This record gives sequence, C-alpha cells and structure tokens, in this order.
Amino acid sequence: MGITGNLSSEQLQSLDSQGYLVIESFATAEEIEALRKRMGQLLDDFDGSTASIFSTKDQQKTTDDHFYESAEKVSFFFEEKAFGDDGCLKQSKQLSINKVGHALHELDSVFKKFSCSEKVLSFLSSMGYKRPVIIQSMYIFKQPGIGGEVVPHQDNSFLYTEPPTCTGLWLALEDATIINGCLWAIPGSHKNGLVRRFIRGEKGVTFDRPSPTYDQKDFVPIEVKAGALVAIHGDLIHQRSVELNYVSHSQMTKKMKRRIFLIPIDRATIFFFVFLCLDYSFENQSSKSRHAYSLHVVDTEGCKWAQENWIKRKVEPEPLYVS
Repeated sequence: MGITGNLSSEQLQSLDSQGYLVIESFATAEEIEALRKRMGQLLDDFDGSTASIFSTKDQQKTTDDHFYESAEKVSFFFEEKAFGDDGCLKQSKQLSINKVGHALHELDSVFKKFSCSEKVLSFLSSMGYKRPVIIQSMYIFKQPGIGGEVVPHQDNSFLYTEPPTCTGLWLALEDATIINGCLWAIPGSHKNGLVRRFIRGEKGVTFDRPSPTYDQKDFVPIEVKAGALVAIHGDLIHQRSVELNYVSHSQMTKKMKRRIFLIPIDRATIFFFVFLCLDYSFENQSSKSRHAYSLHVVDTEGCKWAQENWIKRKVEPEPLYVS
C-alpha cells in the first residue's frame, strides 16, 4: 500500500531533539464532535455492572479479568474516587468513568474511522513504520473533581517491543490546561532510555523496579486547545502537576507563562507519543473535564512483541498498511 508521509524533515528533527512535536489542526471539529457524541452513546448504553476501577498507583491490586480481557473489547473503568463508603456511585456514571478501552479502534465504527484514517496512516509512514498495528486505544475522561492521578510512567513499559517501536497518538477532545490536568514534559529527556518494565506474570502485573524520582522544576507544562496532534517520543518524561490545580493564571510567574506557551496548540491538535515516554498525571480537582482519545501503535516488521506485556491477544491485530 502506497502511503505518503505528511511530516517535514524539520518536524522530525524537532521530535528527535525535543522529544515531542505539536501538529496543529490535525483533527477537524466534525471529527472531534463525532468521537465525543459516540462515546456519549456508549456511556448511555453502559449498565455499570461490568466495570472495574482503574488506577496507575497500584494496578496490581485492581487488575482482574475485566482488565486483561479489555485488550480485545470495549470496556469501562471507573475512577478510584467514584464510589462512596456505601459502595454506590457518588454521581452519574457519565461523571464517574475514568476511561474506556482498549479496542475502540477495532470494534466501534466511529472510532475505527478516525483511527484508520489516511492522515493517521500518513503520520505513521513519516515515522518510518513498515507494518504498523494499533495495539490499544483509550477514551480518557479526566473527570472534574475526581479525575484520577496518573503517576510517573513510561508508556513503553506497558507496550514493549524488541527493538522498541511503540508510538502513541493522543487527541485532545477538550481544552487541557494546568487547571484540569494538562501534560507536563521534560524536554530532551527521551534520550535517557527506558526506566522500567510493567510485567504480567502468574500472580498478576507489577513493575520490575521502582520508579526514579524527578525534579519538578524540570517539567514544562503543555496546555492545549480541543484537538491537536502532539508527537511525543517514547522516552520523554511527562506528567501532570497537582500543585498548579489551585493556581490561577494571574498567580503564575512570568517564567511559568513563558514555559507554558513554548508549545502553542490550536483546536484540533493531537498528542503523539513514541512509547518510551514517561508520563504523570495528578488528579483533576477542577470543575472541568479533560476528554482525550489515544492510540498506541507498534510495528510488526523487524521487531518482536514482548510476551511479558500485559496485553496477550487471542487474535493478532490487522496491520494498518504494509510497505
């Protein structure tokens, strides 16, 4: 299949040097609306009896068959703080779900249409993919008030290939700010390599080593408007910082404001991750949600899927194209 890449040499060089790249106006307003509307329909149809709690703080304790089987299903995961002491939801299910995954791109026609669109394929072709497959997809809500914390991690820890080939596409469906949990990154940190692996064994899943400690002053905030394609190299360290959930724009220092606008993004931009990327997300304690749709892609040409990964599919995914 003849796929033409849509990234310039300058963009690829920027991604290589900084570890991330913003692609403005990647998705249209109509595409964003279609994805959000469809997720609303899926949530309305969801009865709430077949979901588990999602946590990156201690996934070993919350992992169950629902989590494992979600690799080839459209499954729903509640926020950690969605339930009261009585075991009942504190608010509506629409405001209690953490994410939906991990096979939206395969099983839902609306999400599949975007995930397999020509512009996504062209983007991957620019990255040098020969036989890419989408290994997982997620609709992430980051709910107001209870949107769960995502502790520092590298995505390639979870979706490892030998050699590493994993790339993520993170489509902002709503504005992401320092108030509702935007991403923060350490520019250039992708050159330090993979820190640890997330291993699935007989007793469940666990990391093979502790997470290192990072200096918060090294992180740069990445605020985005609804939309946008941001390419993030897999080794890049990124997070979201809770301390600024209570800081207004007027309270920020000039230095912080300069750093925030280092990465300008318009409506319809996507975050792009190559999976050695370490990210961190604190709770969303604001009154605003922060919806996003993410894809994770690996190559199947000249590399091997690690058997210790949490995803153990019964049916191999179809390649997006073969070049």
